[in-house]
Amino acid sequence: MATNTQKMVERAFVVAGVLLAAAALWLLSDVVLVIVGAVLVAVLLQVVAEPFRWLRLPHGLALFLSGALVLCVLLGVGFLLGTATAAQLQVVVDRVQEAQSALWRSLQSSDIGRVLLSRMRGAELPLTDIFGRLFSVSANFLVGVVVMVFGGLYLAAQPAVYREGLAKLFPREWRGEVEDTVDAVARALRLWLFGQMIEMIIIGVMSGVAVWLIGLPSPLALGVIAGVAEFVPYLGPIIAAVPAILVAVTLGPAAALWTLVAYLAIHQAEGQLIMPLIQRRMVFVPPAVMLLSIVAIGYAFGVTGAVFAAPITVIVFVMVNKLYVRDALGEEAPLPGEPSGEPSAEGALATASVGRASGD
Repeated sequence: MATNTQKMVERAFVVAGVLLAAAALWLLSDVVLVIVGAVLVAVLLQVVAEPFRWLRLPHGLALFLSGALVLCVLLGVGFLLGTATAAQLQVVVDRVQEAQSALWRSLQSSDIGRVLLSRMRGAELPLTDIFGRLFSVSANFLVGVVVMVFGGLYLAAQPAVYREGLAKLFPREWRGEVEDTVDAVARALRLWLFGQMIEMIIIGVMSGVAVWLIGLPSPLALGVIAGVAEFVPYLGPIIAAVPAILVAVTLGPAAALWTLVAYLAIHQAEGQLIMPLIQRRMVFVPPAVMLLSIVAIGYAFGVTGAVFAAPITVIVFVMVNKLYVRDALGEEAPLPGEPSGEPSAEGALATASVGRASGD
């Protein structure tokens, strides 16, 4: 009887913790997003630093070289592609404006179109204004980016300090469980980020080559848009296809049709082949769970929340499986990086890396 009561109490605490975490996410949305961003920066630095660890370099030196490498890559890409991409993005915006004007004129020329326009709220909002808002930055955004970068540097430099500090916020008998959960989340984020980077590169290259073969202007910019949008699963690819189709409309119906077919083929290949292969080796979250989470977090926290919805979903998914399904209910719940069979190379790498980082 006492054992059953204890299990019920533990489950009640877990449920209460999930509810409190959800309330904190809503009340402190900006802070939570900055923290998630800092954690992703730290994970990225740890991933890039792994080859330097294989050379048995000290943790601090490996992290410094990792940050320097990431910075050099960003500066190099910006230098080589920045001017061309900016010019091509302007071409995309101009073409989208042209396509939107043509669409509006076509709707206004028919009775049904005029009825639709009269029913649409905010129909006069140009798509170029939306693009301008997406690419504009505010002072708060810049401050948030600076905090995320430096916060990520501190987290990557001394992960054990923050891991143990978080554990000390809980009763002594729970601290081991907290540290195990932090390690599980860290492994999952490493694998998810690595897989997401692979998907972004593949989809960006495939989309850029496809629109180049079709003959659309600014294939580099359209490829960059497709690759960046891939960071938001499921919804990002749909958003990325819109400017490409609008640009194709300005060239004629045939170009628009081929562009639509190309994007559908690319994302069918992604959904049926690329994503399953990557997620099988990395992190698998059921598609319905990921999609509903993106919509819910985006609705609650806005556009910025939608950008970080996927990593937040991964974190919550791992915590629920670890703390509730596995520990509280006692059910089988394999976690990313520790498959039920023999560990994969990626899982072993993530597990070993987390263990070394925690011991630094």
